[in-house]
Amino acid sequence: MEQLKPMNPQDIIDKYYFDNRMAKEILVVHSRLVRDKALSLSLNNAHLNLDNDFIADAAMLHDVGIFLTNAPEIGCLGRYPYICHGYLGRELLDREGLNNIAKVAERHTGTGLSLAEIEIQNLPLPRRDMIPVSLEEQLICFADKFFSKGKNLTCEIPLHKIRTELLKYGNSQLCRFNTWCELFL
Repeated sequence: MEQLKPMNPQDIIDKYYFDNRMAKEILVVHSRLVRDKALSLSLNNAHLNLDNDFIADAAMLHDVGIFLTNAPEIGCLGRYPYICHGYLGRELLDREGLNNIAKVAERHTGTGLSLAEIEIQNLPLPRRDMIPVSLEEQLICFADKFFSKGKNLTCEIPLHKIRTELLKYGNSQLCRFNTWCELFL
């Protein structure tokens, strides 16, 4: 996947997190863990011919919109509900000319959100499908499920706990995750 202009994910993070040390540290640690998990899975699935440079950059920026949300436990004091961080990150990355990475930011919440899920749950999100499309998007979304931004930041979440958590949000979330388990594990 080709970007419109060269970029360094750390430059983007530094630009938007220059005055928020706590959120920046959590974002960077979480994103590195997601990146490393995604790259490891990609290398173990070389037959899929995934774009590892794209995966590395997009994984580092998938959560860039968190500072715009109200999540004080991770140092984010914005005005939007946390669930909005994906589409807010997309808007930010689109402005930076990183349109392909912007799609990853928007589509990684849960295992992605369909328009029907957004409408049925009356989520405070734009009314459109936000489900990962490319294999790279799917892999980053999948890898993201293994790491929290909470107290156990660096501990990988076991599969059974991920499945239990996803089931709270509907069977479609769990089905997408299980499909990815078959594809990537």
